Amino acid sequence: MNELMSRRFRGFLPIVVDVETGGFYCATDALLEIAAVLVTIDSSGRLVRGETYTSHVKPFEGARMDPASLAVNGIDPFHPLRPAQPERDALGYIFKHVREAMREHDCKRAILVGHNASFDLGFLNAAVARNEIKRNPFHPFSCFDTATLAGAALGQTVLARALSVAELGWDPDRAHSAVYDAEQTAELFCRICNELQPSFERAERRAAELGWADSALGRGAE
Repeated sequence: MNELMSRRFRGFLPIVVDVETGGFYCATDALLEIAAVLVTIDSSGRLVRGETYTSHVKPFEGARMDPASLAVNGIDPFHPLRPAQPERDALGYIFKHVREAMREHDCKRAILVGHNASFDLGFLNAAVARNEIKRNPFHPFSCFDTATLAGAALGQTVLARALSVAELGWDPDRAHSAVYDAEQTAELFCRICNELQPSFERAERRAAELGWADSALGRGAE
């Protein structure tokens, strides 16, 4: 069991999530695609992008689908060859792998990482509520927003520009795919966190001086 991640984020496990949807309103608009990218950590404490898990999602009954949103993401929700799953099955598949990663890293709760993360978290929470899923591994309201992190660290809040100045690359032809956007967001999150490693190490030493148990562990992921 690797406890370095639980030390780094106080018992939280960061999971990068991107959703493609039928609009902007999580209560009424369809969830059409979800991708979750695991974040791992090496023996030196550096974060690394891990495995990606994804699912196409069937629109829930009565879901609204804005033609403008579908034009952007290029999704045909009812294409006969689209391998889509009901929301409950799609989330069950994602959550299974998230829980396995939590056990591997000795973390008590997953925390969603996203670019403008409140959007993705809103759609995730709405689908959880619609399907009455009782065991949601994600924190219901806390998240790590790479738009905020990139704005502070890189002076850029647009994902494509943040990735470009970080020399991580951006392919506009692959954008607005949940998998591509999530994987690139994960690369950005890892890059920023790794550049902050000296700051974290100073804070961990200071926490030990203050007598806080387990130092940066902090535990009890509220």
